Amino acid sequence: MIADSVRAELDILAVTSVSPGLAASAVKLAEALDALGPGDAPTAQAVLVDKLHAVMVRLRSLAPVQEEGDSVDDIARQREKRRAEARERAAGQ
Repeated sequence: MIADSVRAELDILAVTSVSPGLAASAVKLAEALDALGPGDAPTAQAVLVDKLHAVMVRLRSLAPVQEEGDSVDDIARQREKRRAEARERAAGQ
C-alpha cells in the first residue's frame, strides 16, 4: 500500500535514474512500513516514517524540473491564443 504510493511518486518524479540507491531505499522503507503488524511498537513505525520522509524530501529536491503543467505557462498560452484571435479579427475587418 505505502510502497505502491512511493513507487508511483518515484515514477512521477523521474528520479530513479538520477539517484537509484536513494529511490531503492525509499521503496525498502515503504515496504518495511507495510510489513509492520498491529502488534508492532509504534516507535518502530515512527522511525520508519521519519526516515522515509527524509528520503522522499531529498528525492523531491533532486527531481528534474517538469516543463508541462505549470500554471504560468497555461496563462501565457491562453494569452497568446486570445492575441492571435484578436489579430485575426482585426485582419478580417
